[in-house]
Amino acid sequence: MKIPEFKNEKDEAAYWDTHSAADVLDELENVVLEPTPELKEAIKSRAQNRLKMVSLRLREDQIRAVKDIAAKKDIPYQTLLRSWINEAIHSEQHSPQ
Repeated sequence: MKIPEFKNEKDEAAYWDTHSAADVLDELENVVLEPTPELKEAIKSRAQNRLKMVSLRLREDQIRAVKDIAAKKDIPYQTLLRSWINEAIHSEQHSPQ
């Protein structure tokens, strides 16, 4: 089975709605893709910035307060805590000793 030429994406979508790609797998050529240096760097950077789990004990009233504030901001409370920690780290790193 040969894949036809299509005039536009709409015609192609209509074709694939009624045909299976499995019917033309033998016609497709194998392609080896190499990531660009930019993509490699982005992947490496993302892996380095991956979040790690930590355990932190807080009083119940602190947890309630954080959850209430986060709800008002319409964000997860964990995101709010990370934001506050980042702000404190930044402040400490840039304040005079």
